Amino acid sequence: MSTATALARPSAAEDPVDALIKSIRIPPRPSLLAELQRELASPEPSPETVGRIVASDVGMSGALLKLANSAVYGGRKAKSIEQAILFLGINQVAALMTGLLARRAIPANSAALASFWDVSTRRAQAMVFLSRRLRIGEQDVAHTFGLFCDTGIPLLMERFADYGATYAEAALDAERPFTALEDERHATSHAAVGCLLARTWGLSGDIGWAILHHHDYTVLDDADSPATVRSMVALSLLAEGAISKYQGHGESLEWNKGGARAMAYLGMSDDEKEELLDELVEAFHDE
Repeated sequence: MSTATALARPSAAEDPVDALIKSIRIPPRPSLLAELQRELASPEPSPETVGRIVASDVGMSGALLKLANSAVYGGRKAKSIEQAILFLGINQVAALMTGLLARRAIPANSAALASFWDVSTRRAQAMVFLSRRLRIGEQDVAHTFGLFCDTGIPLLMERFADYGATYAEAALDAERPFTALEDERHATSHAAVGCLLARTWGLSGDIGWAILHHHDYTVLDDADSPATVRSMVALSLLAEGAISKYQGHGESLEWNKGGARAMAYLGMSDDEKEELLDELVEAFHDE
């Protein structure tokens, strides 16, 4: 039984899978994030309060302004946290903050993960661009999903000495789901661990479920799955395609596995897809 199965159950008695889950170090939710989430959960979230929370961390303030002023978020020049909140909205600022806190909390220091956060951040930006451009879902949800969907990778790298070899081999598998080899060798996957992290950090259920299924492209055909989940999985395939194109590679292996399903779900033609990816790659270059 895999971790994904365990996560899908309402409850479970102690068994080897439960023991494995407990052996993986899940970073605790940062106190700054908990403070933000409490404010967002209030009946009328205050931009002033959110601004005060952000401004309490100098490094966070500077990083947020840099992100807010990037081309992917519209290229407007916010000169203060207050302006960034005005331009982006409270929820998007909170999503950006969540991402910055994740980067601090989750180790990605090995040579194998040298570009992990750069790619994750670019994916999150691509998800925002696609959500806005196609008018699908909420941009802050898209951003958070895009950033967190692979966070299980550094946590598994830390837990299993041989996970690097598993990851490298799975990344080259042109046929099976990326998570298949992970489940075979480690009885869990980065998707399952990322879902667990999302739950621990108080992210929405839809984000957690989308993370759990982001390599399971059959979810795109499942009318019983929430539209938010299916949309995030479909957009993530487009995002991966744009990143691959930006990096000068051909079509990603993941697109070859699920791209047709994604286009069918989104009602998109090949020409529309190529035009959209070109726009997104141009936005990357304009940063």
